[in-house]
Amino acid sequence: MEDEIEFIIDSCKEAMNNALSHLEKKFANIRAGKASPSMVGSVMVDYYGSQTPLSQVANVNTPDGMTITIAPWEKGLIPDIEKGIHLANLGFNPMNNGESVIINVPPLTEERRRDLAKQAKAEAEESKIGVRNDRKNANNDIKNLDISDDLKANLEADVQAMTDKHIAKIEEFFSTKEKEIMTI
Repeated sequence: MEDEIEFIIDSCKEAMNNALSHLEKKFANIRAGKASPSMVGSVMVDYYGSQTPLSQVANVNTPDGMTITIAPWEKGLIPDIEKGIHLANLGFNPMNNGESVIINVPPLTEERRRDLAKQAKAEAEESKIGVRNDRKNANNDIKNLDISDDLKANLEADVQAMTDKHIAKIEEFFSTKEKEIMTI
């Protein structure tokens, strides 16, 4: 019985931690004005008929705060990389010089900053929903255990405390990201 309880609590904690990790990855893709290789992390390139992440077919660098350079390992991939960037709908206009793809990251307008802040808020809300669903699943598993009502109540309180802690972390991540986005 203790193993079952431990399994429920551990799997709930792992699922909530996964929600936080997922949120961090999503936030990394929301740019805050300074060029970074993670901005093109979601770009997929048609590489010999299969969709491949950009990082697996090219070197991605940021020589300065406003430029991303993408040096493909095969020069013939340049048009596919440009197409992948357009399809990823990141708002970038890639240029190629025959050797590499260059992206000039434009400074963010106030309106774009607000849009990005809204996008970050939506991602944070999605993560909160995921954490709450993890809580619900754990509580359902606890209800199905053959233990005393007092012990069930204690376990549910533990799960709630874990939920509160993770929701607070999500809020903290969001406020940090929002500050980063809105800072010029």
